[in-house]
Amino acid sequence: MEDDGILLMESPQKIFEKYHIDEEMGFALPNPLETLPPPYDEWISIAKNLPELIKKNELRKKVDELKILSIDGLSGHKLQRLAHLALGYITMAYVWNQGDEDVRKVLPQNIAIPYCELSEKLGLPPILVYADCVLANWKKKDPNGPMTYENMDILFWFPGGDCSKGFFLVSLLVELAAASAIKVIPNLLKAVKNQDEVTLKKALHYIASCLHRAHKEFEEVHKHVDPSTFFNVLRIYLSGWKGNSQLPEGLKYEGFWENPKKFAGGSAAQSSIFQCFDILLGIQQCSGEEFAAEFLQEMRNYMPPAHRDFLLLLKSGPSVREFVRSRDDIELKADYNECVKAMVSLRKYHLKIVAKYIVIPASQQPKKNQASEESSEQKNKGTGGTNAMDFLKSVKTTTEKFLLIDH
Repeated sequence: MEDDGILLMESPQKIFEKYHIDEEMGFALPNPLETLPPPYDEWISIAKNLPELIKKNELRKKVDELKILSIDGLSGHKLQRLAHLALGYITMAYVWNQGDEDVRKVLPQNIAIPYCELSEKLGLPPILVYADCVLANWKKKDPNGPMTYENMDILFWFPGGDCSKGFFLVSLLVELAAASAIKVIPNLLKAVKNQDEVTLKKALHYIASCLHRAHKEFEEVHKHVDPSTFFNVLRIYLSGWKGNSQLPEGLKYEGFWENPKKFAGGSAAQSSIFQCFDILLGIQQCSGEEFAAEFLQEMRNYMPPAHRDFLLLLKSGPSVREFVRSRDDIELKADYNECVKAMVSLRKYHLKIVAKYIVIPASQQPKKNQASEESSEQKNKGTGGTNAMDFLKSVKTTTEKFLLIDH
């Protein structure tokens, strides 16, 4: 296959450049821009002041007053990603406003038209996605300082104080820890092709250590994100309009599409990094429960197209798992299993987080009898619109099945 050739023949630098991957940052956007040139700076000033505008109930009025802007003046990938991030924040705020019953079902054309045009250009849906709020929503306080929570901030906030910062930055730091393993993928696949077990063991060992580091970063969520604020405030602004009882038809993008459209809210399932390691290790989520496999597949449509293409490229490459199985090498199997165990461990931990941040707060909600209230089923959904516990349990169980056991 030609794709196979790209993976095995091209230099890692060429591969990463082609698929918009940074050797250190992985799928995250390196050094995102913070400002848009006039007249697009109007979008930034609204997005920068969302909590204040929502609190004063002035957000929708501000958006309604915006002029329809052509996106032709937005040249360059980073500028377009910043605009998509800002418009995503504004859209979520416009729809959900103060997080109560007052939900808008129509996004006005002055924001809908440029947002949908830009989304088409970037190959992303017109809703706030993980590639926006996590991968392109960060900066360093001291540009020469380290990539640590203390030295980082987010570009835009939702109501709920530091909850946005905690949730998005911890997600980014988990992503970055795991992503540092991407740089060994080309050499790892060459090692499989050349039957070089020494190089393969080193690469697998390194991948496992990066996944363990990702687990460590994940543990920081308890320090920076309050469960009640996440559930009652931030979760609302991250909710999409697919499988959502408050917007059963979806959202109408005025002036762009005739009918309302349904899109899922941002979720960790939209991260390319863990799907990348599933593919690399030969963990076939499609062999698990159908609903989970379908959701993961659907979430690829919410990833930047270059990252989606990279996952397809990996799938066309040589099989690490089959090579390890074919070898009578206990150490090699152990190194492979260490990577699978690390993936299982991350998914188990994610289940605990969902229990703490979604399931428990949902069970503590006062019982209300109104039909308009969120149903208990709705409350147990993750921001992507699935039942988060069922989905994660299925993915974890499937991952466990791929441990290599000596018979």
